[in-house]
Amino acid sequence: MTTAELRRGTDWRAGVRQLVGSSRPLSWINTAYPFAAAYLLAGGGLDAVLVVGTVFFLVPYNLLMYGLNDVWDHESDLANPRKGGVEGVVLDTRWHRTTVLVSVAASAPFVVALAAIAVARRSPASLVVLLVSVFAVVAYSAPRLRFKERPGLDSVTSATHFVSPAVLGVTLAGGTWSWSVTATLLAFFAWACASHAFGAVQDVRADRGAGIGSIATVLGARRTVRLAMAGYASAAALLLTAGWPTALAAVVPVAYLASITPFRSLTDDECEQANRGWRRFLWLNLVAGFAITQGLIIAAFAARG
Repeated sequence: MTTAELRRGTDWRAGVRQLVGSSRPLSWINTAYPFAAAYLLAGGGLDAVLVVGTVFFLVPYNLLMYGLNDVWDHESDLANPRKGGVEGVVLDTRWHRTTVLVSVAASAPFVVALAAIAVARRSPASLVVLLVSVFAVVAYSAPRLRFKERPGLDSVTSATHFVSPAVLGVTLAGGTWSWSVTATLLAFFAWACASHAFGAVQDVRADRGAGIGSIATVLGARRTVRLAMAGYASAAALLLTAGWPTALAAVVPVAYLASITPFRSLTDDECEQANRGWRRFLWLNLVAGFAITQGLIIAAFAARG
């Protein structure tokens, strides 16, 4: 094998690592699971819709969301000490064009397929939810739109990234919008808004220095943490109204509330300390996901009995 062939092989592997890293593998389950669980719980079956939707929200959706973000946020990522690990790669400029092309090419067939399914099932609501979901992913980071730099809208848009797959699952399955379903999705939205807000706290000083706006740069570290605490508390309260056994899930946002409470008096000058809570948040997601899964299994068996 020639030196040129070896170099091409090395470059190819490096490109794959960059693409995979940009898609945030640790977060794949955070969008695929809500779709799959919602679809099945709303009456969907083990069918092609479940497979197409789950695969889309597992990898292509995350590559579109985070890959485009890494391209458009390259300059700020270079100055962000958090980048380079589980919290995101610093995408080499040589892979920017490839990332854009691959993320769009990987997502497009799934978006078309899901849109076709929505039309075939005469579900205009599903089509609207799908379009909102994809738009929110692009608008969060896209030049000019930059929803991520619009305080308040940044948290709402981020929450949409994670809740819209679940809403799509319900609509595609033709599920009933009972209060239990509505309360659960509202709780999920409150949880997601709170999580985004808390995540922004650690970057208050860096964002202000770079002229980047966020909910945390406007409110400050202390008030943003307390707002996130209120969001988690609201999520727990909503779940308590959802009926048995869904109400048991209220313990999940309470766990997040307990996790960030130590940072409730954080000053702007100490904002970087919130990174300890954010890293705990990333792993808490896995524990919470496991707990929710067990709860759903128990509920399913209880319903059959």
